[in-house]
Amino acid sequence: MTGAGPAADVVDLATRRGLTVATAESLTAGLVAATLADVPGASAVLQGGVIAYQISVKQNLLNVDAELLSSAGAVDPRVAAAMADGARAAFSSDIGVATTGVAGPSPHEGKPVGTVFTAISTSSGTETFEHHFVGDRDAIRTASRDAVLVELREALLGGTNNRRG
Repeated sequence: MTGAGPAADVVDLATRRGLTVATAESLTAGLVAATLADVPGASAVLQGGVIAYQISVKQNLLNVDAELLSSAGAVDPRVAAAMADGARAAFSSDIGVATTGVAGPSPHEGKPVGTVFTAISTSSGTETFEHHFVGDRDAIRTASRDAVLVELREALLGGTNNRRG
């Protein structure tokens, strides 16, 4: 690993293992993909990403179930999992990464500001993570990006199989 942060570690680990990554981002709106792309050599790893801010994008591009979106709303661990699975499928990548949550300034669909769900999808399954971040909109979005990059790094290292979603 490079020691230059989780994004650099992800690119290094995925490159060494010959794995590719795709993202599906709601509240982070491309921050995860952009951070990975900032790392030299990212083109060997990063397949692409979808900014899925709207329900219609989650449903139509990532194949998130319309009934799930209607009943649970966009900020839900099952939606995060479906987004990660959808990104993985859409880009034919080895790993799909997703973020969905409430960055603020107001609660959304009954979920308080700072509620975030992330997910990592691989051929061995999809793991979800629940977070409750504090701070302003930028701080929550940055914390979400950082969290999912650490989760991705852990998955590439073999993970701990701590399903928290």
